[in-house]
Amino acid sequence: MPFLSTPLDFWHSFARTLVSLFTPVLFSGALFPVTAMADPPATGDALQYNRDIRPILVDACFACHGPDSASRKADLRLDQRDPAIEMEALLPGNPDESEMILRILSDDHDEVMPPPETKKTLTQQQKQTLIRWVKEGAEYELHWSFLPPERSEPPTVNHASWVRNPIDQFIAAQVESAGLAPATEADRRTLARRVSLDLTGLPPSAERVKAFVNDKSPDAYEKLVDELLASTNWGEHRGRYWLDYARYADTHGVHFDNYREMWTYRDWVINAMNQNMPFDQFTIENLAGDLLPNRTRDQQVGSGFNRCNATTNEGGIIDEEYLVLYTRDRVETTSQVWLGLTTGCAVCHDHKFDPISQREFYGLAAFFNNTTQKAKDGNIQDTPPVIVIPKDEDRAQWEGLPALITQAKHELETRRGE
Repeated sequence: MPFLSTPLDFWHSFARTLVSLFTPVLFSGALFPVTAMADPPATGDALQYNRDIRPILVDACFACHGPDSASRKADLRLDQRDPAIEMEALLPGNPDESEMILRILSDDHDEVMPPPETKKTLTQQQKQTLIRWVKEGAEYELHWSFLPPERSEPPTVNHASWVRNPIDQFIAAQVESAGLAPATEADRRTLARRVSLDLTGLPPSAERVKAFVNDKSPDAYEKLVDELLASTNWGEHRGRYWLDYARYADTHGVHFDNYREMWTYRDWVINAMNQNMPFDQFTIENLAGDLLPNRTRDQQVGSGFNRCNATTNEGGIIDEEYLVLYTRDRVETTSQVWLGLTTGCAVCHDHKFDPISQREFYGLAAFFNNTTQKAKDGNIQDTPPVIVIPKDEDRAQWEGLPALITQAKHELETRRGE
């Protein structure tokens, strides 16, 4: 089973940072997605940049004054507060002298923004919203995916009897706002099939369905869920998604695409899911399990995450080029999985949409560049560094072998001496 050596102190700190940033949404998307125009804010409501201002700027301004340097006009950025203030497009608290406001209010064909040839226009309500925003200080907000989540009070709903937990209140509120009513509860056979497929990826056995249908206790459904979570099928099903993130494969992916012996990492992931390993520990063992103090064999296997990348052994490759490609792959994969960010753009330039600079990309790449993995390791069996992993049923005997070997050597030397 291959494993990777990386600087331990860095990964301890990095893992803690990643865990603190982690949210259930693994991929946050671009910083400026296509956004519907916001409804005009109520007169008494406080303006919110993401809700009230960003949609207007995205639609009317960012094509020429946004993150894309190739299409940017007049070197003006309106997607960032400091550059906009520096160019005097915005003077917080003073809309009468803010160039952006003067332009959107202008009647001059050559001065008005957005330019007539863009076919973009601002309504009077939108203009007043921008004026009010500048007057109130022209505050910006980070994209929602970078803002710490805040707990919201569950809304009051009409179908209170339908609600089983707070999440149901949010769902019911949306259903009611659409003029609909919640569907009736599914029968038990349907519920058993749905939850089994959701938690294990498999249909329930006939025996399990029958037991659930006949269980008259008030917590029958909860007991069924616990039973499915206790099944090894749970870890196999959930592990599938993680192995996709880790780009797991039993072949190397390039050129001959030969066999790769990584199945012990697959089994480690499944076992971690079934053991409900805490996510911070799961993170550390994926990234640096081989460097933990008093590391176990399983922790060494867990660090196989960084040996799952596609590799090659083609004779015509340039070793240095592929070492760079391997490092790039590890940075991009780690960023997507733990940060929910695509850092690939920063390979060539500062990221247009996510706050990642090119310098930061290669700063992170430096850690992955300190590995012992060679470029031409893709189609060689047992590419070093490796460790031997016995089957579970052979572990006790395997762990006892060193003592038996030592004893046998001692007896042999004693015999020779005699």
